[in-house]
Amino acid sequence: MTDKDIVKSRANDREFIMETIKVSPLLIEFASEELRDDKEILLECIKKDAGALEFASDRLKDDKEILLTAVKEKGWVACYASDRLKKDKDVILEAVKNDGQILYYASEELRDDKDVVMNAIKNKPIILKYASKRLRGDIDIAKTVLTLDKKCYSYLTEDIKENEEIQKMMIVEDKK
Repeated sequence: MTDKDIVKSRANDREFIMETIKVSPLLIEFASEELRDDKEILLECIKKDAGALEFASDRLKDDKEILLTAVKEKGWVACYASDRLKKDKDVILEAVKNDGQILYYASEELRDDKDVVMNAIKNKPIILKYASKRLRGDIDIAKTVLTLDKKCYSYLTEDIKENEEIQKMMIVEDKK
């Protein structure tokens, strides 16, 4: 009998599940729906492995405390957040600090938030391609991203590419 089978056979046994997830948090996948909706159990899981958020109930994927705890460990798990929390600046900002790629899952409003985008590109410059057009034309964003990765030049707006400071940054690179 596999671990998965054992957990499935005791899927409603709260004490057993609590002990099991201390060792193998991803086995929460095989717990009952009721236990995957238990905030105490889920917090225990994500403290060990934030990837366990995938198996949380929809209600807990909409719990800001759960999400903040998870994205502080692994930013990418914000992709499991409820639509409401994908619009929450605190959650997405914390997530992009750990994994800039999560900007892809952020709401349009947050893709147009300079603080969020700046933190995302500092973590993963190429993610600039998912920022709003307005921010892809922002001088501070452009200078930051080009300092980190000149290949991101192609994601800047045409207007900002004509900026003298931006052109100088690219010329300096060409002369090297």
